Amino acid sequence: MTQESSHRVVVVVDENSNPFELGCATEIFGLRRPELGRDLYDFRLCSPTPRTLMRDGFYTLTGVAGLEAAEQADTLIVPNRPDVEVPRRPAVLAAIRRAHERGARLIGFCSGAFTLAEAGVLDGRRATAHWQWADDFRARFPAVTLEPDVLFVDDGDILTAAGSAAALDLGLHVVRRDFGAEIANAVSRRLVFAAHRDGGQRQFVERPVPAVRDESLAPLLAWVQEHLDQPLTVADLAEHAAVSQATLHRRFRAELGTTPLAWLTGERVTLACRLIERGESRPEVVARRTGLGTATNLRTLLRRETGLTPTQYRRRFGTAPGRG
Repeated sequence: MTQESSHRVVVVVDENSNPFELGCATEIFGLRRPELGRDLYDFRLCSPTPRTLMRDGFYTLTGVAGLEAAEQADTLIVPNRPDVEVPRRPAVLAAIRRAHERGARLIGFCSGAFTLAEAGVLDGRRATAHWQWADDFRARFPAVTLEPDVLFVDDGDILTAAGSAAALDLGLHVVRRDFGAEIANAVSRRLVFAAHRDGGQRQFVERPVPAVRDESLAPLLAWVQEHLDQPLTVADLAEHAAVSQATLHRRFRAELGTTPLAWLTGERVTLACRLIERGESRPEVVARRTGLGTATNLRTLLRRETGLTPTQYRRRFGTAPGRG
């Protein structure tokens, strides 16, 4: 997808859907973006019925399009609901299958993975869902490879997020995939949502709620982000935080679900993406300013993280006449 295209995102809202994930989708894909000078997506809500009772009867949703709107979706976000044992409406499942067959991107937030699996589009694919439903999901859908310890799974044209707040992680990941790191960071700033949670399916959540909360890593993360041009090592991070490397690893796993080195590398690559998007075309300069060292290392890591070489990334997301 190019930055000039009009990509239609449609959310299917069904009986007992969760308001939070609906709000996340609206915040990320539906809001106007005056600070960017353009809107990112053509966003619509639809429902199979004129009046949709939301989760636990909190409120009734009316005034949205009918289910036929799903037929024009480039990205279709499927219903999620806490009563995962209740079968989804056949009309909703059929709409999901048709969208998949014509090549639309499918997204399931939280229990939305159950909807996708029930539609039959997840067989032989990878997905995630809320940790508390992992055993039930595996029992009902053994043909799906469930990854319950991740925030989200990007399996190409089908993406799933774990718990409710992971909808924001996945949504920002989609924006980054569509428009690049600079735009995704702008959206995350408007959301006031921690940018360091970005990291794809490598961000593991080992404990839903840590038994003992360590001191926040936020000061260390902020310091590192201001010194990415320097040849920092894990030992340097541990020394700055005044902890052992073992303790640092434990805190990173508990708070970010990743290792210090993986997080540091991810931050360097993110900065490299932003520099390229802003017009820096010299790989050796990007490598130096991000602490990646050499143009060869930049190329290797950028391709690993984005699937693109620096040249390809610049062509897709870089500053060019007519873009704004």
